[in-house]
Amino acid sequence: MTDIVRKGGCHCGAVRFSARMPADARPHLCNCSYCEMKGNVMVDVPLDALTIDQGEDALTLYTFNTGVAKHRFCSSCGIHVFHQLRSEPDMFGINIVCLDGVSRYDHPALQVLDGQNHPRDTGCGAQWAGTVKFEPEP
Repeated sequence: MTDIVRKGGCHCGAVRFSARMPADARPHLCNCSYCEMKGNVMVDVPLDALTIDQGEDALTLYTFNTGVAKHRFCSSCGIHVFHQLRSEPDMFGINIVCLDGVSRYDHPALQVLDGQNHPRDTGCGAQWAGTVKFEPEP
């Protein structure tokens, strides 16, 4: 499948980026302590597939625990735009709701990565913990 380039940014517009991703990219959630609290829907892309077009100086970095995952958010509006993955440091997890024209509700069923049993902690490969479904009211 061919890659497409998507544009996106934070809520206030200070940060803008471009991301090259597969046209059939599958967004997901994660249940690790941080992702569960922020509730972002992520799609993973290689580091070189993301370009910050504007506002790199507006990005703030947050790390915790091992410090491998590098979460970046806008210092003005606080929106988490992407992070470097702990499980695959050569990848970014992009918050898909920051992509222009995308809503988390565009994806009625999202798999949940089992970040509570992280592959770097357990020695096992990535596991899915379950699926979250959205069903709109009739």
